[in-house]
Amino acid sequence: MLNEIQQDANERMNKTIASLENAFSKIRAGRAHPSLLEQIQVDYYGSMVPISQVANINAEDSRTLKVSPWEKDMVAVVEKAIMMSDLGLNPQTVGQVMRIPLPPLTEERRRELVRVVKDEAEQAKVAIRNIRRDANSDFKELLKEKEISEDESRKA
Repeated sequence: MLNEIQQDANERMNKTIASLENAFSKIRAGRAHPSLLEQIQVDYYGSMVPISQVANINAEDSRTLKVSPWEKDMVAVVEKAIMMSDLGLNPQTVGQVMRIPLPPLTEERRRELVRVVKDEAEQAKVAIRNIRRDANSDFKELLKEKEISEDESRKA
């Protein structure tokens, strides 16, 4: 019983941390990283799919991403999807390869990113606090019903 509650709490906390790491990976903090484009959806013959399923994305250098669609027909569609995203990026297409220069971060943008990171971190902290509170209340309930001893509840 105790192990189940602890295991459930651990799983939920790990999912919260993974979600936070995922949110952090989508924030453009200066370096070009392929994960910046992962949330962009592309219209692939009538269905929306992630850009990583229709193109190869590489970091050419610290300020440039290189996107190579696997099909010639997809170049214009991928370019449009990148421009329509809320990242504010303008791809430069040369043949079948797109180079996406990342503009340097302005002071205002950095402050905004700091605010976003703080908000995401605070949400994760609150979620973990709630998970711990739920687990502790489950332990107290078991103690109240005399299903576990006080020693076991303190250990947990």
